[in-house]
Amino acid sequence: MGEALEGRRSRRTATLASLAAELGVSRTTVSNAYNRPDQLSPALRRRVLDTARRLGYPGPDPVARSLRTRKAGAVGLLLTEALSYAFRDPVAVQFLEGLALACEDNGSGLLLVPVNPEADDPGAVARAGVDGFVVYSMPDDDDNFHAVLERPVPVVVCDQPTAVPDVDRVGIDDHAAMVDMARHLVGLGHRRVGVLCMRLSTERNDGFASLERQERARYEVQRRRLTGLREGFGEAGVDWSTVPVVERYDHSESAGATGAEQLLARHGDVTALVCTSDILALGALRHARQSGRVVPDDITVTGFDGVPAAERAELTTIRQPTLDKGRAAGELLLDRGDRQRSRTLLLPTELLARATSGPAPQR
Repeated sequence: MGEALEGRRSRRTATLASLAAELGVSRTTVSNAYNRPDQLSPALRRRVLDTARRLGYPGPDPVARSLRTRKAGAVGLLLTEALSYAFRDPVAVQFLEGLALACEDNGSGLLLVPVNPEADDPGAVARAGVDGFVVYSMPDDDDNFHAVLERPVPVVVCDQPTAVPDVDRVGIDDHAAMVDMARHLVGLGHRRVGVLCMRLSTERNDGFASLERQERARYEVQRRRLTGLREGFGEAGVDWSTVPVVERYDHSESAGATGAEQLLARHGDVTALVCTSDILALGALRHARQSGRVVPDDITVTGFDGVPAAERAELTTIRQPTLDKGRAAGELLLDRGDRQRSRTLLLPTELLARATSGPAPQR
């Protein structure tokens, strides 16, 4: 079998011209069999493809075609995480599915362009052969993002950064969503609260985040969620400077568990632990129960996102339409029409009060 494969690799392949001559048709007819099948009868197209397979013709050269048409036939998704993150994190998976659906509808491919958040290297952006970029939740001064803006292709931002002129954006109102969460908890009597948040900067910090760090956060989504909580609890007279905020650089359940442990070890009197993602909240729930706390009798735990695991855990959370965000981002990029002005789509969120939130215990 190895010799057969080697022979197949070394055999000289046919060309479009030689295939057309073999079939007695024009080169345009052969090209249409691959690129415009609707222009041929099913029988003729099948004869072209069968003969191409027999002669070893591999089809039109995609590189040459892209040079000729100046179209790559693919959308680039830029994200500041390892490639595996796109398939491991449930929010990223939902977003990726929505974007893929939009690409399928348009007949476009999808190229993932992951970049290291701790080392700005815009080379990957420069090398990506794509017709446009969807930028997924980047810090506001990332070099890779600015490299995207320098490419002469359309760009759509999902979530962050927000203040970018002439660029389409899809997102939610993170601030308003967290104001709603704070008001929900205030209504349950909670005043002694703690917060567990995702990374605020590309500079690693696994610990308490000062007010200055919160206010200068490079990740706008986290900054807006924190300011929403600050506003909502402030309406009830809670001094935000007294609210402990623990930050975790990695986004995982284990990071949520260690973050909750760190916060509760120093502030064991908090009655509600507000997490800025469901993944962190699920880890916090695990730690709370392992440390002997009853949820929600002893402590309330809340999340943000509305991932399937949160529903199974009956987690109180903010649900956002992540799959719809991905699809909307793809459609904005691929279905631009003749419009000259950028568009911003803010999708709705929903507060889901479930079993992990309850009245503040009397202590």
